[in-house]
Amino acid sequence: MFPSLILNYAGQAALVLDGAPIDGNIFFRLCPESLLLPLILLATIATIIASQSIITGAFSMTRQAIQLGWLPRLLIKQTSSQGFGQIYIGVVNWLLMIVTVGLTIGFGKSDNLAAAYGIAVSLTMLSTSALLFIAMREIWGWSMLAAGSVAGFLFVVDCTFFLANLVKIASGGYVPLILALAVYGVMWIWHRGAAAVSQRLHDVLIPVPEFMAQVVARNVPRVPGTAVFLTRTERDTPPVMVWHVKHNRALHEHLLVLRLKVLSVPWVSVTDRIRIEQAAPNFWRAEVHYGFMERPHFVELLAQSKVLGCTIDLSDVTYYVGHEKVIRRADGKGLPAWQERIFALMERNAQHVGKFFDLPNDQVVEIGRQIAI
Repeated sequence: MFPSLILNYAGQAALVLDGAPIDGNIFFRLCPESLLLPLILLATIATIIASQSIITGAFSMTRQAIQLGWLPRLLIKQTSSQGFGQIYIGVVNWLLMIVTVGLTIGFGKSDNLAAAYGIAVSLTMLSTSALLFIAMREIWGWSMLAAGSVAGFLFVVDCTFFLANLVKIASGGYVPLILALAVYGVMWIWHRGAAAVSQRLHDVLIPVPEFMAQVVARNVPRVPGTAVFLTRTERDTPPVMVWHVKHNRALHEHLLVLRLKVLSVPWVSVTDRIRIEQAAPNFWRAEVHYGFMERPHFVELLAQSKVLGCTIDLSDVTYYVGHEKVIRRADGKGLPAWQERIFALMERNAQHVGKFFDLPNDQVVEIGRQIAI
């Protein structure tokens, strides 16, 4: 690809130096008149192929952001049983289409589109240099001098390209900046809201011994079977279990609290997949680790937990998940009102936990709850 680009730009430069007019697109003057239409067709096909890579990349990055807790849960369809990366996210696909059509109509000519492209590419190069410095320091263990020298050189080159493109902001370069701010704003609000919900849940936790003592004192019936409670809390009794006992006035004989944690790595080894401990008789708490490129399989997790000493009945399992309704805190100490409204809107339209983790529909019980943030 690099030699082709060199020959392409060198050919355009040769045409300009030879006195060819610079109005219009010089690229299409590289071929004879009779080959102009085939070249346009070839360029169109190349654009379509490149757009497919962008779409696939957008799907993949969206799923990773969801796994890491930076975007709301969206419906992800696996389009192939052979390739894990073959996915389709309808919301992202429609947004890309709307933005593409809007840019085509709004810009009207390719010069403004080129200005937007230049700003986007130069900022991407700057971000990549910054991420490379972090990788050299924290992952590869380079010294500050070595990492700073390499990243500093690249940073100077990238800054040169970026400063040269600043003059294009008024003629279309503002578009990628606005889109980037919009995407970052959505991710930032969702992350803040999710953190606020998690903090509110931790404020009302009940220690396991105290909760089990209440179950015995109130003569709560223990029914046969296994209840698996999905939670985001790191300790004590999950709120969804407390609400289940409060409303249903019964509790399963075998209890497993499952907390899913997605790490900032693509893959997690099988040996590090699950950690399990017994919190009380017939009461286990497990923390499951997955990478952001992996998809949880709860049936396999339950089988692995049984191997590790959790005596649950795999033939009779019921999954309990919470379905939160976010409301405004009355004391005014929560998120700003506009952030709470946007987060509540995303939370209402996010995919339910049971569907997102592909739990068996006839074995899932959702318990609604209000959480003031």
